[in-house]
Amino acid sequence: MTPDTDQTDQMDQAGPTDEGDQAGLTDPAEPVTEGTGGLGDLVGGARVVLWDFDGPICRLFAGYSADRVAGELVDWLERLGLKGMLTQEEQVHPDPHVLLGAVNRRRHDSDLVADFEERLTREELRAVPTAWPTAYADPLIRTWSALGVGLAVTTNNSPRVVGEYLATRGLLDCFAPHIYGRTQDLHLLKPDPYCLNRALSAMGVAPAQALMVGDTTSDLTAAQRAGVPFLGYARNEEKAKALRQAGAETVVDSLQPVLRLLWKDAVGRVHV
Repeated sequence: MTPDTDQTDQMDQAGPTDEGDQAGLTDPAEPVTEGTGGLGDLVGGARVVLWDFDGPICRLFAGYSADRVAGELVDWLERLGLKGMLTQEEQVHPDPHVLLGAVNRRRHDSDLVADFEERLTREELRAVPTAWPTAYADPLIRTWSALGVGLAVTTNNSPRVVGEYLATRGLLDCFAPHIYGRTQDLHLLKPDPYCLNRALSAMGVAPAQALMVGDTTSDLTAAQRAGVPFLGYARNEEKAKALRQAGAETVVDSLQPVLRLLWKDAVGRVHV
């Protein structure tokens, strides 16, 4: 996912210290879901789950504004005398990944692109300490892992950033070594399915036996191109609408029903 720049939306995920409440599912209210008719089939058929990072696992820029990062990157280009390579719309765009894509299109395979990507990676690393875990993501990851389901991260963020965040949450062992993020070949970012195909190949799983959990249309497109079933996560109606309009058949606004399904399945196995 690209950084979530809407800082005015109400946070819909628990803070870093709320994992106990998440794991205990103490919220009595059943979360509202959209288009979840096939959720059981998606979850039950997955031998491997490919997670997008920024969104389904955490909000990376929850406490370290992405639009501020974008502004600082534009200022850096201006100091180099290169701000003019961006359109007026791009110069004020709040998403630094949009700027990275624009610079890559105009100066592909150049030192400038490499420097820009490294600066963005450093800013992503600075955001890790204030990132907010997505509600129910931590216990869901641990439960899937405990049930023997393989887990991988397939993201447009830097793999260094993903590893740093997962380590802070005690989740790195659930994924390592299967973290597939941004490389120097920026044209291979999602919606290209490159990172998904890398994960499938490394884990020895056919696309139909995997599941992609993502929150953007680029995640959905990458999954479609790779032939991987897709579960959309949308923390608000705007994101849910975008996913459904792009063709996502199953979209949830909380990971809680996924966790409940896994627990129900685990209990069923015990009583068999």
